[in-house]
Amino acid sequence: MKKIPKVVVVGSTNTDMVIKSSRIPTSGETIVGGDFFLAAGGKGANQAVAAARLGAVVQFVSKIGSDALGDQAVSAYEKEGIDIDLIVRDQSNPTGVALIMVDQEGENAISVASGANHAFYESELERASPAIREADVLVLQLELPLPVVSLAAKIASRANVPVILDPAPAPQGSLPESLLGDITCIKPNSSEAESLTGIQIFDQSSAERAARILLEMGPSCAIITMGSMGALVMDKTNTIMCSPMKIRSIDSTGAGDAFTGAFAFGWALGLTIEGAALLGCQAGAYAATKEGAQPSLPTLSDLKRFTLAAGAEWILT
Repeated sequence: MKKIPKVVVVGSTNTDMVIKSSRIPTSGETIVGGDFFLAAGGKGANQAVAAARLGAVVQFVSKIGSDALGDQAVSAYEKEGIDIDLIVRDQSNPTGVALIMVDQEGENAISVASGANHAFYESELERASPAIREADVLVLQLELPLPVVSLAAKIASRANVPVILDPAPAPQGSLPESLLGDITCIKPNSSEAESLTGIQIFDQSSAERAARILLEMGPSCAIITMGSMGALVMDKTNTIMCSPMKIRSIDSTGAGDAFTGAFAFGWALGLTIEGAALLGCQAGAYAATKEGAQPSLPTLSDLKRFTLAAGAEWILT
């Protein structure tokens, strides 16, 4: 790997409080006997760590509380080698928290108290403008206020910096055309793609229909991740299906963020969109075999060993 890719992530910081039990309780039900652990999280933070562990130079733009959880988050980012100079500390709102329930099949249910994430203002993004303009790739999600996400995309688009939008959590209704017009690649999972397009995704054909609608909205590339079915990659000229790796899923909490971080790393490194998506699929599969969000994210050597052991192609030399 000769080039060191530069990735800027504008996104959320949360502390994940995870309970793993036999199944996810229904409304009004209490289940006793689960295991509890605490882990760093937030989609933006997860994606920043994912890219950094693979070898990218990462600048993380986020807002956290001036509290113990915020201190822990900053310390963790520094240990990962992530540039924290553009993280804002909030004196009024706490660091975001996510409560995560995971069942024995690795499926999850998540509730988030956003805290400082939702108190991020457009004016606070301005000092990140030079970093965004100089990035190889900008990564965005929807756990920050939409005006901040839109402004970051506009700054990058005007500087011809590719923009990846992970539209999670799933938007209620449509996203603004002005935002979608600044996005290079939109990367929803099946449920998020259904929220955006109205197409229920259950196979490759339905995913292709949804991806075409996503491309009509403005992005030049659409990637729909479909868990155990793999991922569909579509741009204006090509459509490919990334086959899934055969794994036993332990916890899918960080898999989508592992995909996004690895995809951003690969794209910034100079891989084709298809190649970067393949790397993303491999990172997502690796993460699903581990517990937690950030604890499940691989280093480049981890991912290479895992991929080759599974008999899959290792795309990097």
